[in-house]
Amino acid sequence: MQKRQLGKSGLEVSTIGLGCMGMSQAYFPLPDRKEMVSLIRSAVQRGVTFFDTAEVYGPFTNEELLGEALAPVRDQVVIATKFGFKVEAMPGVDSRPERIRQVAEASLKRLRVESIDLFYQHRPDPNVPIEDVAGTVKDLIRQGKVKYFGLSEADAKTIRRAHAVQPVAALQSEYSLWTRDLEAEILPTLQELGIGLVAFSPLGRGYLTGRMDDSTQLDAADFRSTLPRFTPEARKANRALVELLEATAERKKATPAQIALAWLLAQKPWIVPIPGTTKLHRLEENIAAATVELTTEDLRDIGAAAANIEVQGARYPEQLQRLVNR
Repeated sequence: MQKRQLGKSGLEVSTIGLGCMGMSQAYFPLPDRKEMVSLIRSAVQRGVTFFDTAEVYGPFTNEELLGEALAPVRDQVVIATKFGFKVEAMPGVDSRPERIRQVAEASLKRLRVESIDLFYQHRPDPNVPIEDVAGTVKDLIRQGKVKYFGLSEADAKTIRRAHAVQPVAALQSEYSLWTRDLEAEILPTLQELGIGLVAFSPLGRGYLTGRMDDSTQLDAADFRSTLPRFTPEARKANRALVELLEATAERKKATPAQIALAWLLAQKPWIVPIPGTTKLHRLEENIAAATVELTTEDLRDIGAAAANIEVQGARYPEQLQRLVNR
């Protein structure tokens, strides 16, 4: 597996990382813990060095899972985790300095590490100036408890304000062929400031793999059943995007998921997608996307076709969409 630098921070990670949220929440039925320990270690064996979690995943259990799975290879991996949600009152946010410090101490113990490699603010907190957030993480970095500072789903203004206090290594936000609102303002800002982008849900929460259509039945406990973009009507309307990926995949002897990931990797050399999975064969499929080469002509054709497809359905229901600061 090749590696990439997240902007100019010096933080180097595998070209494709592993998002671990789904191992502990959101997609049901939840997998067996021992199997997930094995999967995470299999990812390391296959060259993945970048693992993403958060205190709120589970809550808490996902960090504990990574702590157990990665303890034997701690010096080979980069672990990213997040603060900023009110675990006891989701989806409320809390980025008060004292809360950030509390989360850091607890995450260090659950992850079984002496320093958190990348510590993101999970969502902007309108009640706490971003300068206070950045300053608190700066103190944690001085203390050796955190190595790099990140933001998630922040707008360009917030990124600039935070970066002026403590350099931001990476922004984590949703980015894929069906979520491209970053391109107008945020990607140019990241380019200018030398900040990397960690793309979550790069496969559209599974939709862009082509293994889902309007007849797919989602469990009532499945997070996607609450999302406007996953109503049967929206899934049917958005099928054109999957068909575009399928057509390209057939030409390139790849899968739609691999084309979706390869397209992301081709956008900027400082973009790192973190697809999640609980299955070894899907992990291997995702990793192999790093070897799929899309030509300039391929990218032009995909871009032209995608420009004519209007994606239907909001990313989140209103109460969650309000937490996205852009």
